[in-house]
Amino acid sequence: MTNKLKRVAAIHDISGFGKCSLTVALPIISAAGIEVSVLPTAVLSTHTGGFTGFTYRDLTEDMQPIADHWKSLDISFDSIYTGFLGSFEQLDLVTDFFKTFKTESNVILVDPVMADNGELYKIFSPEFATGMSKLCEKADIMVPNLTEAALLIGEPYNPGPYSKSYIETIMKKLSALGPQKIVLTGVFFNDKELGAATYDSNCDEISYYFEKRIPGYYHGTGDVFGSALLAAILNDFPISEAAAIAVRFTVSSINKTAQAGTDIRFGVNFEQTIPELIEGLKD
Repeated sequence: MTNKLKRVAAIHDISGFGKCSLTVALPIISAAGIEVSVLPTAVLSTHTGGFTGFTYRDLTEDMQPIADHWKSLDISFDSIYTGFLGSFEQLDLVTDFFKTFKTESNVILVDPVMADNGELYKIFSPEFATGMSKLCEKADIMVPNLTEAALLIGEPYNPGPYSKSYIETIMKKLSALGPQKIVLTGVFFNDKELGAATYDSNCDEISYYFEKRIPGYYHGTGDVFGSALLAAILNDFPISEAAAIAVRFTVSSINKTAQAGTDIRFGVNFEQTIPELIEGLKD
C-alpha cells in the first residue's frame, strides 16, 4: 500500500532568476517525495543579493484570498514553511494562516529571513525584527542564522568564532520564545569548519554537525538548507539527523558551484546534488 503523500504549504517570495526561496523549496521538497503548495509573498525578476535594477511585485493583497480559497477546499497540510516576508502586514497574514491551518499533528517551520552578516536587510526596520519574533512564537521549529538569532532575542551580534556555551545559551533563549526545536545555522568554533547546531527542548538535547568551510558567500544557501531540513523532518528523521542531512546537501551544492565556476549571485548548483539528498533520506 502506498503511503499517503505529505503536503507542505510554502510561504516565500519567488525570483524568476537566481535560485532561492520558492524556486529552491519547490524542487528540493518535491524531490524528497513531498507535495508542495506555494503561497507567494512577492514576485521578483531576480533576487536582491548582488543584482540591481530588479523588478518587485508585492503580493500582499493576494495572500488572504488564496488562503481563503484553500480553506474552502478543506485542504490540510503536514507542514507550513515560511521564509521571506516583505511587510508587517504579511506577518499578520501568516499569523492568521497559522491559526487557520494549524493542527495537532502538523509542523510549522519558520525561517526568519531578515538579516545576515551582522546586518538587518536594508528593506527592514528594527521594528520588523520585533514583529518576526512574535511570528516565531507560533513556530514548532525555527531556523535562524546567528544574525537573526541576535535580533530575535535582542542581543548584540557576535561575529564568532563561538563557544559551545554561547551557542547553547542562544538556542535556549530562542526556544523560550515558543518553538520547541531550534536549528541555528552559520555556527563555527574555528576557521576550518562551518555547520549547524540543534536544540530540542522536549528532551533538552543539543547536537552539532560541521563540514569543511568553503571560502566565499553563496546566495540562496539558507533556503537550500531549510528546504532540505524540512524534507528530512517530514521523512521522519529526528532534528539532529535532519540538520546533518541539510548541512551535507548544502555544502555539496556549494562545492559543485565552486568547481563549475558559477557566478555566486546565481545561487548554488543544488540540482546536481538532489540525487545525494534522496540517497541520504533512504538511510
